[in-house]
Amino acid sequence: CRCRTRAAAVGTGRRPPPSVRALAASALPGKNEYDLLVIGGGSGGLACAKEAAQFGRKVAVLDYVEPSPQGTAWGLGGTCVNVGCIPKKLMHQAALLGSSLKDAQHYGWSISQPVHHTCVQNYVKSLNWGHRVQLQEKKVKYFNIKGSFSDPHTVRGLTKAGKETVITADNIVIATGGRPKYPVHVAGALEYGITSDDLFWLKESPGKTLIVGASYVSLECAGFLTGIGLDTTVMMRSIPLRGFDQQMASLVTEHMESYGTKFLKRCFPTKVEKLKSNRLQVTWKNADLGTEETDSFNTVMWAVGRAPDTKTLNLEAAGVKTNSETGKIIVDASEATSVPHIYAIGDITEGRPELTPTAIAAGKLLAQRLFSQSSELMDYDNVPTTVFTPLEYGCVGLSEEAAVQRHGSDNIEVYHAYYKPLEFTVAERDATQCYIKMVCLREREQRILGLHFIGPNAGEVIQGFALGIKCGATYPQMMKTVGIHPTCAEEVTKLHITKRSGLDATVTGC
Repeated sequence: CRCRTRAAAVGTGRRPPPSVRALAASALPGKNEYDLLVIGGGSGGLACAKEAAQFGRKVAVLDYVEPSPQGTAWGLGGTCVNVGCIPKKLMHQAALLGSSLKDAQHYGWSISQPVHHTCVQNYVKSLNWGHRVQLQEKKVKYFNIKGSFSDPHTVRGLTKAGKETVITADNIVIATGGRPKYPVHVAGALEYGITSDDLFWLKESPGKTLIVGASYVSLECAGFLTGIGLDTTVMMRSIPLRGFDQQMASLVTEHMESYGTKFLKRCFPTKVEKLKSNRLQVTWKNADLGTEETDSFNTVMWAVGRAPDTKTLNLEAAGVKTNSETGKIIVDASEATSVPHIYAIGDITEGRPELTPTAIAAGKLLAQRLFSQSSELMDYDNVPTTVFTPLEYGCVGLSEEAAVQRHGSDNIEVYHAYYKPLEFTVAERDATQCYIKMVCLREREQRILGLHFIGPNAGEVIQGFALGIKCGATYPQMMKTVGIHPTCAEEVTKLHITKRSGLDATVTGC
């Protein structure tokens, strides 16, 4: 478009207007200040920037955190470091240790020392500083400003002092991620509710908490809040863990209920009001009973999904196309947007898994393709993940529902087992929901399509098996794998009961 405008102007003997001349000049290779500008200082963006810097390129990162409606903001590192994976896992660990203290009594330990809580936020702040140091060491320029496109090669932004900064780059990567949604149709939702953006930075205990939604964010937060002794309720309109295997999702919520988390199923909120006591009164409708119910809470947290953080980017000025329904940026297999030199990675992209490790891997590979003559594309198939609920759920590959939809129920075989972790025996812990399921093709090779594991350390278990499944492992190969005894993971190598057989899948013996 720029070239056509310029050629037309030359052909008529007239000089193009100043705005067009500036646009054309900014597009010429070597005329821009940076080889690469990354917008967004989260996991994916930082990985891309640091990788590009290793190839001797001039790189800049632009990052700005818009405070949440409750005023919460944080430092460099994105969602994962500040209000996601890292603080979540540490709080999950705190809750697990509480359970372990109870188990310890069964093993003969007497614990009577007072509990002193340390601050998770201090560790997060150390990571913020670490990211800044790494950028400095790799000579990546860091701009703490909110930027927006003024043309396809130019981003403008204001510093906190109000000074305008203009940055031009040959290549631009958008990696701004997402932010939690608020149900704005619910009266009082924005005024009185918080999200996961706020939870980890609260100055006081959230107390009695209602979490609305049944996403992994909701269930993980509800799990650790219950685990540290807080009265916690999850309100879910429909199904838990949408997009995950639903048999496994049901087992996760069943365990959470037995663990102490309350569930309001098939319910949705209609309003939130603040009482004179400062407690929040929530009114909701029960879809099954057709009734209206109320209760009061200290904290109401919304976990009803996330939206791409694109509002202030002025993507239209750059010509970057988005999905009109989701707001996410449309990219091809090489992470390129509708504008050839503008790319997007991570949660902001349409059809990609919203996971930190995929954003990091995609960012690194993109930098290698741009600056190191690589042609390797990110492979988004068979990406493992784990939901860090009190009893963890890890998976890789297809859910049973997805396998049936893709191959037909007659063409898949599901091997499964209910097992009891050895650690649960002396502690007399209930293992009803400890379950493993392997989804395979029925044809001769019986390639493994998906592996699902509920139990202790599910992430560690699935991470190991993910390599084999990525490499096309088959059921016979899995059966030839010698297990490590006594572990929960070894039960995967012993799966022999099929769902189709109808036999009892409970593991007996040591």
